[in-house]
Amino acid sequence: MKDIKEITNAIFCGNSGMLIRELPAESVDCCITSPPYWSLRDYGVEGQNGNESDYRDYLARLWNLFDGVQDALKPTGTLWVNLGDTYNGGGRNAGNSKPHPKGYKGLEYLGDNCKARADLPNKCLCMIPERFAIGMIDRGWILRNVIIWHKPNCMPASVTDRFTVDFEPVYFFTKKEHYYFEQQIEPYDAPLNRWGGASLKSDTTKTAQYKETMKIGNSSSFRVGRPIRPNPEGKNKRTVWHIPTKTFSGAHFAVFPEKLIEPMVKAGCPPGGIVLDPFMGSGTTCIVAKRLGRAYCGIDLKLEYVEMAKARIESIPERLDSYESEMSGLRKQNGAGG
Repeated sequence: MKDIKEITNAIFCGNSGMLIRELPAESVDCCITSPPYWSLRDYGVEGQNGNESDYRDYLARLWNLFDGVQDALKPTGTLWVNLGDTYNGGGRNAGNSKPHPKGYKGLEYLGDNCKARADLPNKCLCMIPERFAIGMIDRGWILRNVIIWHKPNCMPASVTDRFTVDFEPVYFFTKKEHYYFEQQIEPYDAPLNRWGGASLKSDTTKTAQYKETMKIGNSSSFRVGRPIRPNPEGKNKRTVWHIPTKTFSGAHFAVFPEKLIEPMVKAGCPPGGIVLDPFMGSGTTCIVAKRLGRAYCGIDLKLEYVEMAKARIESIPERLDSYESEMSGLRKQNGAGG
């Protein structure tokens, strides 16, 4: 069993399912990760996730791994998992589009070799993300949100008998009912532009009719003087995130955009806390954690990716100013002064 100092700002090469069990109990504040998707790519490493012959074996292996994450998370911890789906049968017949080989060195595409499962119709989505989420709930996780990562610049698909998929789900889980969460505010879509001003001045005839029809009574939503927009800075962040994918010249196919990770780190990990990524890949989660004044702990099975991630992380300067700025904001919010 490792101690807290060993996992702080540390990168490990090895099997995630095994190394997770070596993390100190209740030591991690936040886990953000994207496991290899089932039956899509061969990363050329023995023991990798995603090469299981049956999607049920793939899911069982993931659930067991996240049991270990659950042990490593603090009671206030949060978990964010991005997971994509697979079409049964794979290849062109199922509508999987083969990725462009440029920049994805050493990866074998498995879609054309994916064997159809007898319990699913050919060309049918396996519904792996949904099955995964339900299984996580069955194992005690609390699912707080399903976030839709919309990709405005998604890779075009050559299929003609279905629509092009331009989104992936991100599941936001917590270990307990009460957990760390810093509300994220996003700007309003349009200016208020309301003739009556920024607050309700009195009940109008239309308001009264609506309240009577809907049997609302004296709802605070219609309280005289209530601001139309309680927070002038913006609204509570929504669950559809429009974030383009990012290219990366290194030898890794699936690279997180930093903008996708930032709100998860800010919302789900306190300043100075530890962010874990058990499928670290090129290290983007760890990079964002470092930029935002958090510690990081990354794990990956492939040595090439571990070395790549270390080089990328080391090139990022320390951002203590960000950490101090957030800590100052939290102190003011809690009434503890500057």
